[in-house]
Amino acid sequence: MTRIDDMPPAWDERSQLTTFLDYARDTARVKCEGVSAENARKALLPGSPLMTLSGLINHLRWVEYYWFQVVFLGEEDEGPWTEEDPDREMRIAVDFPLTQLLDEYAEQSVRYRELVAGNSLDTKAKRAGRDGVHVDLRWILLHLTEETARHNGHMDILREMLDGTTGD
Repeated sequence: MTRIDDMPPAWDERSQLTTFLDYARDTARVKCEGVSAENARKALLPGSPLMTLSGLINHLRWVEYYWFQVVFLGEEDEGPWTEEDPDREMRIAVDFPLTQLLDEYAEQSVRYRELVAGNSLDTKAKRAGRDGVHVDLRWILLHLTEETARHNGHMDILREMLDGTTGD
């Protein structure tokens, strides 16, 4: 896979925000390159039994779904989580091949790029957050970049523990 650069093609705000989110997404995918199906499902951190490479990719996919489709567009929440199992997206990830999870994440990213391109950064989400605030699209992009980058750090740790691979 060819990884995109973190330098935007233009210096406007939208280009910078979308480039950084795409860069973080691509970094997550690169962290999974060459990982065996078995290793993708291994939870190596005793205090975090759901933290697997598969679980993190599936989590990133469903977090984007939640913020773009549920919060921004106001659609019904059809995510895999429940009140009884709020981390279910991470738990069920081990039931699917990592390649499938990565493909679904990539396909979804294309749809969300189109969604972002068709809306102003100032557009408010249709659904309010827990605090009653309707965030704008700009905030969602920033939040997703932060969320993805944070989990890329977790993937760094897992990958190094799995097979010694390190990188950006």
